[in-house]
Amino acid sequence: MNIVSDLIRFLEGSPTCFHAIKNTETELERHGFTRLSENEAWSLTPGGSYYVTRNGSSLIAFTIPAGSWSSMHILASHSDSPCFKIKEHPELETEGHYIRLNVERYGGMILAPWLDRPLSVAGRVIVKDAGTGTYTMKLVNIDRDLVLIPNLAIHMNPDANKGYTYNPQKDMLPLYGTLSAKDTFMKTIARAAGVEESDILGHDLFLYNREKASIWGADQEFLSCGRLDDLQCAFASLAGFLAGKKETYLNLHCVFDNEEVGSGTRQGAASTFLYDTLTRIFLGLGRSTEDYLISLADSMMISADNAHAVHPNHPDKADPSNRPYLGEGIVIKYNASQKYCTDGISTAMFRDLCREAGVPVQTFANRSDMAGGSTLGNISNTQVPLNTIDIGLPQLAMHSPYETASVKDTEYLVRAAKEFFA
Repeated sequence: MNIVSDLIRFLEGSPTCFHAIKNTETELERHGFTRLSENEAWSLTPGGSYYVTRNGSSLIAFTIPAGSWSSMHILASHSDSPCFKIKEHPELETEGHYIRLNVERYGGMILAPWLDRPLSVAGRVIVKDAGTGTYTMKLVNIDRDLVLIPNLAIHMNPDANKGYTYNPQKDMLPLYGTLSAKDTFMKTIARAAGVEESDILGHDLFLYNREKASIWGADQEFLSCGRLDDLQCAFASLAGFLAGKKETYLNLHCVFDNEEVGSGTRQGAASTFLYDTLTRIFLGLGRSTEDYLISLADSMMISADNAHAVHPNHPDKADPSNRPYLGEGIVIKYNASQKYCTDGISTAMFRDLCREAGVPVQTFANRSDMAGGSTLGNISNTQVPLNTIDIGLPQLAMHSPYETASVKDTEYLVRAAKEFFA
């Protein structure tokens, strides 16, 4: 329960990818890690612990063994979750009485659960430092119930319980205030950022669910909260990374952004972020390109992104024989079309790892007549080819603003990650 309590604090303190990365930075620095910048020269020493960020939404932390090493252990997750993004010029006046906010979907979200629940806004604004002329990111969290997306009454929408199709531009715009709230939204954001409205040159702002995490069930076996996909894996990976001895391999904890929209950004898994970081590590330690390529051939990557558990009301949606359940261990994910990059070799390596850690494992595959999602493993491998396995923690209601998992499974991944980084 201590691990779950720490996870809840991380989840509730990370309403956006930017906050998740900032909280990760804080924890790394508490453990003695040194921050590096991509626009500065790196000075690396054996036995050192370092981290670097990109865009404020992706992070790679690494430790260099004090002694000899030849290969790498990499564990990767992602920082983003499906939600609504605030558009430019966000205020929309309606009927001369209401002010709504103009938003658009980010990722493959379930729309209906966003209705009729308290929401707020968080993200970042960009300002220019008058003294240095540099652009600065300031995190923002309007930490109160600010907006809500009201449902249309069933009297006016008799098809509401018959499979109603929501129009994101019409049905999903949040109500911000009455007409008196006109021209105040960006002022509210500026005040939270501690700047003047005129100082804001750019922003990345998102809606998030204000409902607190809940531990529930007959034996308090379930955990529900927003952003379990994939901050549950990001948290557990970090905890295991910090707890591991990290004496044998070059160990890396990676958190990429934009997995929910395809990873094709400069901070996503399809970018050169991991490749650039590894190249600079090898060069900074006086190693050659050939040393790097030799190391790749003998290294392993774990791609950790949550997995679908068998749904209690829809067990028919699961594969006949690969059926993961909440609380019964880490899920190994398979797909013949390589949506997941698990193969026989990486399965054997990971099963052996979990056996050493005393951690149960389960398996997931899509029904053969249903298309499934993908994750960052194969995408990352286009830049840095490694023996890779796709795993995750089982959950229900994936891509809802309030997802459900087990209180047990976070600890399983922490233990496996600790063993991986031993």
